[in-house]
Amino acid sequence: MPKNLKLISWNVNGIRAAWRHGFLDYLDNGYDLVAVQETKVHDPDILPTELKNPAGYHTYWHSGEKKGYSGVAVFSKIKPRRVKTNFGRQSLLSQEGRVIELEFADFVFLNIYFPNGGSSEERLNYKLEFYRQFFTYIKKLDRAGKKIIFTGDLNTAHHEIDIARPKENINNSGFMPKERIWLDKFAQAGFIDTFRDLAPKKVKYSYWDMKTRARDRNVGWRIDYFYVNRRMRDRVVRANIQDEVLGSDHAPVYLSIN
Repeated sequence: MPKNLKLISWNVNGIRAAWRHGFLDYLDNGYDLVAVQETKVHDPDILPTELKNPAGYHTYWHSGEKKGYSGVAVFSKIKPRRVKTNFGRQSLLSQEGRVIELEFADFVFLNIYFPNGGSSEERLNYKLEFYRQFFTYIKKLDRAGKKIIFTGDLNTAHHEIDIARPKENINNSGFMPKERIWLDKFAQAGFIDTFRDLAPKKVKYSYWDMKTRARDRNVGWRIDYFYVNRRMRDRVVRANIQDEVLGSDHAPVYLSIN
C-alpha cells in the first residue's frame, strides 16, 4: 500500500451524467480511493466498460433495487481483502444500495449514502432508523479494534457553521435537531469529522440546491463527510472540499492519510 493515500467521496447525482461531464478525467488526478454515492445504477453491467471498470482501478458496486435510485460504488487502486454489501436481511444497511464496506490490510473503509428524510414523515423515520442501525454497526467495528474510515453523503448538516441559512432550515430535514443528534453521537463515540477537526472555523459547503441556483450564491450545506475513528486520527494529513469541481449538485470531499 502506498505511503500516502488520496481519498475522494462524491455524490455524483447519477454516474452516467458524471461520466458525460468528465468523471474519468477527474479520476486521472491520481486518487487512490474514490467513493461515489447516488450512482442511480440498477445494473452496473449495462454501463460502458470504461466506466464500469476504469483502467487502473478495482471497482465495486452496491446498487439499489429501484432503477434510477440510490446506489454506491468504490473505485480503488488497491485491491481490498474483502467487500461487503450484505449486513443482514432485515438490516436497512443492506437495502436500497446505500452501503459498501471494503476491508484493507490496515483499515476498514465504508462508503454510505444516508437516506434523505425530506419527502415524508415515513422517510424521515426511515432515515433516523438508518442512523441508529449504522451507529450500532460502526460502534461494533470500533470495539473490535478496527481502524475505520467512513464517508459519504450523510444528508445532515451538523452545526450552524455547516449551513448557510440555519434559522430558516431548523424545521427542515437535513438540519432538524433529531437528525443532528446522531452526528453528536458519532462524535461522542470517538468518530472524528476530519474537515471540521482540521478547520474548526472554516465555512465551506458541499451541496447546493440546483432548482434555486444556490451554488451561484453559495447558499449551501456541508452534508458530505469523511469520518475516522481515534485509531486513524494521527494518520490524517489533509481534509478539504473541492467546491470548484462541477458536474453534480454536490462537490467532492477530499482526505489524505499516511
